Amino acid sequence: MKLYFAAGACSLAPHIVAKEADINLTLERVDLATHKTADGTDFYTINPKGSVPFLLLDNGEYLSEGPIICQYLADFAQNTSLIPAAGSMARYRVMEWQNYITSELHKSFSPLFNPTSSADTKAEFSAALARKFTWVSAQLDGKAYLTGEQFTVADAYLFVVSNWTKYVGVDISGHANLQQFLQRVAARPAVYAALKEEGLVA
Repeated sequence: MKLYFAAGACSLAPHIVAKEADINLTLERVDLATHKTADGTDFYTINPKGSVPFLLLDNGEYLSEGPIICQYLADFAQNTSLIPAAGSMARYRVMEWQNYITSELHKSFSPLFNPTSSADTKAEFSAALARKFTWVSAQLDGKAYLTGEQFTVADAYLFVVSNWTKYVGVDISGHANLQQFLQRVAARPAVYAALKEEGLVA
């Protein structure tokens, strides 16, 4: 399988999941400014959405949208630690978090990364994100990970989007639970391996 990615983007979440599940992926870097792949191919000819992550399967089919790719990879590996068994309440809890992260956190960063957004717009979204991260940190109280003691695909996603705060001026340094979570996830060997492959750590 081949994963089209951009370093540090939301595509890092499925990259982490693949490492956790011991799935060997071929990686193809995409420049999101030019929408060109490493070999100069117009990425829109591969994925008309123009976004990463994008997963090309061995049978020629493809998947887009990060939370779905993460779920697919965990299911492909039959790893019920990363994604609990279908039909279980534990799985729905992970999916609940995946949906919250994608709709309430991930998308709220878009105006902050957009150079055309006004100062007022950025201030509004920054304040909203700060409130949401306060709530997320509270949910981590007494838990190693979002749904308890087991690392799941949702934790990979939260780790990625939380790290974007340092680039847009959203201060989460005062959230002890969240900071401990980020340190805990960063210390996982599979996470470090994914970060290293993307050139994000030495």
